[in-house]
Amino acid sequence: MSLPKLPAGAAYLFLNNASRRNALSLEVLQDLSSQLKRHFTSPKSKELLTLPPFYHKHLKRLQEAKEYRWLFDPSEWRNECRNMPSVLVLRSQGPVFSSGHDLKEVSEMSEAERKELFKTCAEVMSLIRSSPAVVVGAVQGLATAAGFQLAMTCDVTIARASTEFQLPGMSIGLPCTSPSTAASRRIPVGLAYRMYATAQRVRADELGGAIDVVKSSEEDAFERRVAETVSQLVGMPGQPQALGKWAFWSQSGMAASGKLDGFTRATTWSSDAMVMHAGNSEAAEGMSAFLEKRKPKWSI
Repeated sequence: MSLPKLPAGAAYLFLNNASRRNALSLEVLQDLSSQLKRHFTSPKSKELLTLPPFYHKHLKRLQEAKEYRWLFDPSEWRNECRNMPSVLVLRSQGPVFSSGHDLKEVSEMSEAERKELFKTCAEVMSLIRSSPAVVVGAVQGLATAAGFQLAMTCDVTIARASTEFQLPGMSIGLPCTSPSTAASRRIPVGLAYRMYATAQRVRADELGGAIDVVKSSEEDAFERRVAETVSQLVGMPGQPQALGKWAFWSQSGMAASGKLDGFTRATTWSSDAMVMHAGNSEAAEGMSAFLEKRKPKWSI
């Protein structure tokens, strides 16, 4: 696969199935899982490093846990995560980003095989969300069903304004229930249900701001936007970016609990997270650089 060269600190995730409209066959999903695990296996400890479960009531206790010291301590990050990417760019080639599951494969599978397929798909989506890197989805063409899910699971998704997305399952009696989990958390829920129930296609610029839309019709505008976004992200310090990703998705998923509504609960929890962020050596350098009107010198 020939793609633009990435800057240091970034790496590609490849969706290699262009001859089948980049369908998410079991083999393709297993390959994506392997790529993700390879990128986030520590060169030092050989352990797979993924973010903690999203939300933790006792932040201090989590911060002191040995298994997550690499996430909370910049010096441990340097030891464990050196040479690991801080940005992943998910790409495929051809006119279709991904057509979702291979229906021919699904129709011929036993129940046990289908369980393995959908289990592996869920694992890939979870690995993307829990990876310490920011995952950029560069969606160059149509994304349907689980392909739409894959695009919406990425942290940052980029597409041309005219690129279409679809949850087509209802039209064949196989509702896109799993793909709708990502869609309903990234686009307005009413729109997500309409796409789910009617199987209609919707353009990127109609998805309520969930996607970074490239409005220019210039042929290379899409690639320029991807390159600019990746360049901006790799310029950020990796450890605060990873910790921030975990904190952001944690608070965004908080629902009401006890006497607290979801917003109040998230605000209360996030204030403790901010105390944790502010005590970080990278934050200290960033604030000093801002006050001294100079560029920060990140150690990681």
